[in-house]
Amino acid sequence: MITTPITTPITMPLVHGGAELEQTARGVRPHRLPAWVRDRFPDPQLLAAESRPAGVRLTMTTGARELVLALHATRMGYRGAHRPRGAVDLVLDGELVASAELDGGDLIELDPVAGATEFHPAATRSVTFADLPGGLKRVELWLPHNESVELVELRTDEPVEPTGPRGRRWVHHGSSISQGSNASSPARTWAAIAARRGGVELHNLGFGGSAMVDPFVARVIRDAPADLISLKFGINVVNLDAMRLRTFVPAVHGFLDTIRDGHPDTPILLLSPIFCAIHEDTPGPGAIDTDAIAAGEVRFTATGDPGDTRLGRLTLRVVREALESVAANRADDENLRYLSGIELYGEADHALPDGLHPDTEAHRLIGERFARHVFGL
Repeated sequence: MITTPITTPITMPLVHGGAELEQTARGVRPHRLPAWVRDRFPDPQLLAAESRPAGVRLTMTTGARELVLALHATRMGYRGAHRPRGAVDLVLDGELVASAELDGGDLIELDPVAGATEFHPAATRSVTFADLPGGLKRVELWLPHNESVELVELRTDEPVEPTGPRGRRWVHHGSSISQGSNASSPARTWAAIAARRGGVELHNLGFGGSAMVDPFVARVIRDAPADLISLKFGINVVNLDAMRLRTFVPAVHGFLDTIRDGHPDTPILLLSPIFCAIHEDTPGPGAIDTDAIAAGEVRFTATGDPGDTRLGRLTLRVVREALESVAANRADDENLRYLSGIELYGEADHALPDGLHPDTEAHRLIGERFARHVFGL
């Protein structure tokens, strides 16, 4: 129990990996996309994904032995199926040392069969990290990657000071896999693991269901400080059946051109999708498997016709070939590289549990392999 609590305002100097803080009735809500994007394109899927603070952490130097973070979470759930709660992770001097599962907060429950939603409110709760080692240390509180949060109050038993980046700035954009589904906690997502292994400062722009080669995301990356940029395209375009080959390839070129306007020499890594059996040779749209929901599980399936690529429909194999050709056709860009997602997670690795997303062990493998390929570890 803190006997003389010190309350520190939660302001942007404490926040790493986020774009801005929105004032709410309870406190502040971290956002990963700036307000101009949210106002211009208020797509519900994108807004839900960007408000889940994957890769966002409160970073400080302190001698505190105890920290208490009060927050109010909002999560999505499927009726009839259990989904694990989010968590706040404690990282000390670059090492993950503790994880606190969230409690309370609001639930938006979706009935995937009827398409209806129901709102279940609950109370604001706190997470506490006690018995920290004494002396000054770099403390990072990694916020949940899978639930939106309003940060209400930060209390400690010793003063805290904001601290700067721990290394080079890495900006990554991708899908829900990059956001962290279905890792058990935010510092165990593959991008967080790779960042710790590489000693870099992560800015995660992974948006579940929303890595759609959107021009406004390219502008955000163009204007962001970055020493390395990685872009992982494919799975969302396929499982939404959003593009054909003719539109996908020039969209990727345009995305890269926009980034190069602000980062003419910054290394860019173009990544293709990891192995995902349901979409390797079958186009989207993807869908929730209602039979699995009836059995209390969440699984995904592809509803397109296998092999139907003659008119330019996309599968993951088609996307990999297309992205490799994009990189080859930009050979004059000495700081652009291509990496196949199969190098990070392939058919020989164990199947994705829900058919679409890696579990915690798979995230570990992807993160370690990415670090070896990209950071030379």
